[in-house]
Amino acid sequence: MSATGPITPAGAGDRTGRLRDWGLGIWSVLAILFLFLPIVIAIVFSFNDPAGRFNFTWQGFTLDHWLHPFKDPDLSKSMTNSIKLALVSTLTTVALGTLLAIALVRHRFRGRAAADFFVFLPMATPEVVMGASLLSLFLVMGLNTGFLTLWIAHTMFSLSYVVVTVKARLEGMDPHIEEAARDLGASEFTAFFRITLPMIAPGVVSAAVLAAALSIDDYVVSSFNAGQTTTFPLYIFGASRQGVPAEVNVLATMLLIVILLLLGLNLAVQKMLAKRNSGAAAD
Repeated sequence: MSATGPITPAGAGDRTGRLRDWGLGIWSVLAILFLFLPIVIAIVFSFNDPAGRFNFTWQGFTLDHWLHPFKDPDLSKSMTNSIKLALVSTLTTVALGTLLAIALVRHRFRGRAAADFFVFLPMATPEVVMGASLLSLFLVMGLNTGFLTLWIAHTMFSLSYVVVTVKARLEGMDPHIEEAARDLGASEFTAFFRITLPMIAPGVVSAAVLAAALSIDDYVVSSFNAGQTTTFPLYIFGASRQGVPAEVNVLATMLLIVILLLLGLNLAVQKMLAKRNSGAAAD
């Protein structure tokens, strides 16, 4: 032993580091498999040829379900309702959430801290509590549950996610750019549409994709406030008692592909804008 402590054999640190890297790699692969295995099974069973409506055991490969994914009218109606609901609630949520994020980041007003707190509250509230609370509100107001109440409900629980996403983008943006535009004679609206909105556009698009995914995916809040309107998740839950047809897996796979394409497009746009901004800064 030396005066400074025990002597570590040469290469022991490298071996420990390699073992740690291997362990983290294996753990990461197992975690990814755990997350994506249900999705892979859903995609595989979209090509299954079940004997009846129960698409739970592999019977054979077929493309019939992909050739006729909308042959079940109830399933088609539920998917149409989900897409319409996702579109209108996303447009409403993005418009309100973007303006609210700008107000919280760029302006100082009385009650700003309370507003910032209540923005995060729906994210921490259990969905069953939110669904029951909204149902009580609609009953007190005398509103019949249906597409309108679903629209309001989906807008409410998606709003927080949009605000947080756009707010993060705004906080990383230099406010002096907007001030320079105003000093050069641009009005407040011109500065917003020509400067602020293009710079936060990637964050707005990300928020829109997230809001649409949350809307299409939601079951708990929708089950309280749907009335006679059936969405895609509600249809799957109802059909699971009698057997889920393979077309459900087909439509779910189609939704997954669309979401992945939108995410990829958003990443490509962000990289393009980042490259253009870095080139402009270099000039």
